[in-house]
Amino acid sequence: MARGMNWRTLVSDFACIIGGCILFAVGLDMFLVPNGLAAGGISGLATITSHLAQLNGFILPVGIQTIAVNVILIARVARSGNRGYLIRVIAGFLVSGLLIDAIDPLVPKMVGDMLLSSIWGGAACGAGVGLVMRGGGNTGGTDIIAQYAMRHAGIPVGTTFIVSDFIVISLSALIFSPRNALYALVAIFISGRVCDAVVDGPRTMRVAYIISNEHGAIAECILYGLNRGCTELQARGVWSGNERPVLMCVLDRAETSHLKEIVATCDPDAIVFISEMYEAFGEGFKKISL
Repeated sequence: MARGMNWRTLVSDFACIIGGCILFAVGLDMFLVPNGLAAGGISGLATITSHLAQLNGFILPVGIQTIAVNVILIARVARSGNRGYLIRVIAGFLVSGLLIDAIDPLVPKMVGDMLLSSIWGGAACGAGVGLVMRGGGNTGGTDIIAQYAMRHAGIPVGTTFIVSDFIVISLSALIFSPRNALYALVAIFISGRVCDAVVDGPRTMRVAYIISNEHGAIAECILYGLNRGCTELQARGVWSGNERPVLMCVLDRAETSHLKEIVATCDPDAIVFISEMYEAFGEGFKKISL
């Protein structure tokens, strides 16, 4: 059974990687590259060098460039000893690089409207990268550089992405135009947000913390009225020094208003904090899986 589950997981992971690579390639070939939008990373740099090569009378495909750069970078990841991750990374950048060049003659080029191209190109590329990450891999490039910089130099991953994107955007402003660079920034922003949404899933969960003298009544209403579990945490007021329990409850977005009604009925003076969660696993929520 375990072996069958592993195979199903492996097939699901690689289906995500292949599907993500297709979306990533479509976003580049249909929207970004034809409009000279170098939206960061190795693919953005390849867009710039491909344009320069075309100006000098020869063809330098974007996909082949990304594969060549990633082959050089992958040697750093290979030393980590994580064979499963290594296979997924190689699959990610090989499939995406090959598809970028393979489908380029097949997809229509959406040129002319830079804003729409930056929006939809960023969305397609972000969704593609997000799916690849859901499959446990990545499309290489900046991800590999960021991983190496974090491990060997202690440089935060976010800093590496900011610096690399700044370099690519600066080059884009010089090679194409400042206008293109600004639209490329739009594509980068949308790509990042869409990628986060795909990787993390829809943010439908909420966690509520309730401080009240009527914590017993509120907990009972949550348990039997809202049909949700409730955990009592022990806390102490710094100013007063008094011990006071804090109720913690994880619930769906739609249940938030019902929780507010419960608290307002039991204790209108209660203190309530409600924050957003990415995911929740366990009894009453989705099953956790590897």
